[in-house]
Amino acid sequence: MIRIPKGVKDVLPQDGYKWQHVESVARKICKLSNVKEIRTPTFEYTELFTRSIGDDTDVVSKEMYTFEDKGGRSLTLKPEGTACVARSYVENSLEACSLPLKMFYITPVFRYENPQAGRYREHHQFGVEVYGAASPLMDYEVIHIAYDYLSALGIKDLKLRLNSIGCPACRSRYNIALKEYLASKLDSLCSTCRERFTKNPLRIIDCKVPSCKEIVSKAPRILDYICDECREHLKRLEKYLKDANIPYEIDPDIVRGLDYYNKTVFEFVTTALGAQGTVCGGGRYDRLVESVGGKPTPCVGFGLGLERLILLMESMGLPFSDDSGVDIFVMKQNVDFVDDCLSMVRQLRACGISAETEYTERSLKAQFKYADKIGAKHAVVIGENEVASGIYAVKRLSDGKIFEMEKSKISEFLKGSK
Repeated sequence: MIRIPKGVKDVLPQDGYKWQHVESVARKICKLSNVKEIRTPTFEYTELFTRSIGDDTDVVSKEMYTFEDKGGRSLTLKPEGTACVARSYVENSLEACSLPLKMFYITPVFRYENPQAGRYREHHQFGVEVYGAASPLMDYEVIHIAYDYLSALGIKDLKLRLNSIGCPACRSRYNIALKEYLASKLDSLCSTCRERFTKNPLRIIDCKVPSCKEIVSKAPRILDYICDECREHLKRLEKYLKDANIPYEIDPDIVRGLDYYNKTVFEFVTTALGAQGTVCGGGRYDRLVESVGGKPTPCVGFGLGLERLILLMESMGLPFSDDSGVDIFVMKQNVDFVDDCLSMVRQLRACGISAETEYTERSLKAQFKYADKIGAKHAVVIGENEVASGIYAVKRLSDGKIFEMEKSKISEFLKGSK
């Protein structure tokens, strides 16, 4: 038997409705906020990610699935969606659209990392990207979309953790102060953070190794080094969040390992399950488009993993809308009525009614059992009496109630029962 590779997962037919639920809610929320879908390829030229994400990040140096195609070109399965949207924005001249341009994606992404609950080597992201607005109003809009989405799914005890990592000038000043603090503690840092010390010291703040976390807990904070413009940006964003009653707190430990972020960075966390867990993360990245060959363009967005989201909802006992069951199961009394069943199924489906019928030689009793297993809401049996009289008994399977009607009335009755 050939088994599934490590780090990936099948979505089985009995679980598909959960994915349809979180995706349909995402699309609904995006439509309400005038966010339009963008779809980018599963793989891109490797250069896109080394230029935009940064070749010193763990994503590029350790986690990317990179390969050569038959033409000797280096390609990579996309490890995240943001850089791909930026490439499409530049290549397709989307700056010619009315700005700001709001886009969303639901896409698979690939990272070679240790599989764990809710984290796989192939997982799926829902993300929103907005191009062409530098105002903190747009930061607020993106955060509000994420908040509306998570709230619509029923996620409770949400809290927004917010920070600013400033502009390049702010970060340059902060990096000097941070390196001065860490210089005497290098031997106590993990090997990865010792490498980061030279290349990108800000990323040491985000290290999960306990000894490194202890060291950086007493390090200077970037909020003490941001310029007046960046501070005003954050102040205005806070006002909009307060006006919208979105609970938040400033968390100076939130930074981003990806090179293109600046100013606003944020995470949504929940304590609904006890320990605080991150549900969604995002921020502003005004240098991204320029890094892939476009004109300087302000951008802000967020992304979240759907596997982890579904796992969280399951753990919290939240409902998933499930319309996977069929409206009616059309049964045959015996093989003589196969054509009648097929004809009724065709007519019902043409009227927008989901209908299924019996394709084997099971008894009526077995057909009723099968109808129950597939979640059929109603059943109807076609036999000699029904064909002769033109009157059909439609059985509601939830309570066994029988409704007798002419064949032409069945579709109308089922639509009224939805």
